[in-house]
Amino acid sequence: MLNMREQDTLRQQVVQVCHLMYQKNLIAATDGNVSVRWGEEYLITTPSGVCKGLLTEEDLVVTDLRGQLAPETIAPHNGYKPSAELRTHLEAYRQRPDIRAVVHAHPPITTALTVAGVSLAPCILPETLVNIGTIVTTKYATPTSADVPLVIRDLIREHDALVLDRHGALTVGSSPMDAYTKMEKVENTALVLLIARLLGRVQTLPIDEVRKLSAKRDQLLGPERHFAGPDCALCQACEGLSGDQTPQKLEPLSQQEALIRTVVEQVLARLQGRT
Repeated sequence: MLNMREQDTLRQQVVQVCHLMYQKNLIAATDGNVSVRWGEEYLITTPSGVCKGLLTEEDLVVTDLRGQLAPETIAPHNGYKPSAELRTHLEAYRQRPDIRAVVHAHPPITTALTVAGVSLAPCILPETLVNIGTIVTTKYATPTSADVPLVIRDLIREHDALVLDRHGALTVGSSPMDAYTKMEKVENTALVLLIARLLGRVQTLPIDEVRKLSAKRDQLLGPERHFAGPDCALCQACEGLSGDQTPQKLEPLSQQEALIRTVVEQVLARLQGRT
């Protein structure tokens, strides 16, 4: 039997996350979407075409696990329909029965790095490795198309955070807030990586430290899930857990690259000023 009081609480949580994403510049205008399981048959999710910074609890819609609107007797639609991106959320729920919420956002630095072909997979921050694991970038898929669920299908089984090529990021968790905090960590990792590259060099964590942090993440995941370690084949920043560390080195900046660096620094300053 559905718990109507739980529905009210979940709606509050989804709206809170949407407002945070908007305030933290992780989305713009009507971008992004959030969903959460309500019981075992329904999802509460953000509607299509509504600015998440202005979203209210009444704007949210309820669907079944196929993405169809729930009957009006379960929850009123108020003229809204779910986002076409919901099919990606549904795929995440199918592949990960342990999760309760999905967040999709368009964090600008994370997205910019995909445009530049820069991966977030390297082991550079201990907090990222312990709390998220490897942040893998998916293949490109046209946004809102049926291809997006396909590119996340295999990866989401083992990862709590995925970067969608040129289309932001997707995070999953035990609650809307849990999934949201992982999104913040993804963007923070992207910011640190970008600044490190601007400074001229990216140093990955030592191999022994990667082993230690991987073991800690594995312990935190509990008996139902297992973290075997970072995806070295997808990262290629070092020789992997069986070899010696080889930090990434960047060539000296050309005049054009120096100009790009200045522009990026100005953009970063503006972004920080808006938070």
